[in-house]
Amino acid sequence: MTSIASNLNSIKADIRLAESNAGRESNSVQLLAVSKKKPSAYIIEAYQAGQRHFGESYLQEALTKQKELSHYQITWHFIGPIQSNKTKQIAENFSWVHSVDRLKIAQRLSNQRPESLPPLNICLQVNISQEESKAGIKLTELADMIQQIEQLPRIKLRGVMAIPEPAQDYAQQRLPYRQLHQAIEDLNKPELDTFSFGMTADLKAAITEGASIVRIGSALFGART
Repeated sequence: MTSIASNLNSIKADIRLAESNAGRESNSVQLLAVSKKKPSAYIIEAYQAGQRHFGESYLQEALTKQKELSHYQITWHFIGPIQSNKTKQIAENFSWVHSVDRLKIAQRLSNQRPESLPPLNICLQVNISQEESKAGIKLTELADMIQQIEQLPRIKLRGVMAIPEPAQDYAQQRLPYRQLHQAIEDLNKPELDTFSFGMTADLKAAITEGASIVRIGSALFGART
């Protein structure tokens, strides 16, 4: 077994344990392998070990990998910052986008999504810790943004994504995820079923507070150089 396959099995075991400890159904949390800055050979190793969903942050790097790996049945997620001049290629080449933080970006993705493809699944990025260095809408803007985006025809709003301010304490890690999950529940929109929460350091806290997708990179592929 390769180290990537071994890491994958270990991460999935951690996810299943966190689900169980949180009283959640087994396999209710999906692993998104963050493959940015990693070679295609690493993606192939993870794919051969059963992984199908991969996240990329840099468009040109991602497009190169997609071309190299076009014969694999990979579901590609874009998880990085989005510039307006990149929306067309993102709309044409990805199944999911986790980092929509402006109405203008959502409108462009909708307008540029090819009719031949299913609607593009998107998550709104919420700056839940209100950090100046991070992208994302404010929690107070969430309801209005959802209402506007729901009118767009070629994208499907699935939920929210957040990267809170790092915290070492488990209870502190849980708080921002709980706050955002509750905000969605208060809107009474069951179709918003996706919570892109949690990375290696706060995996347990994120799953306890309702994560449906966890984004794991270095624990799977090794530290980025």
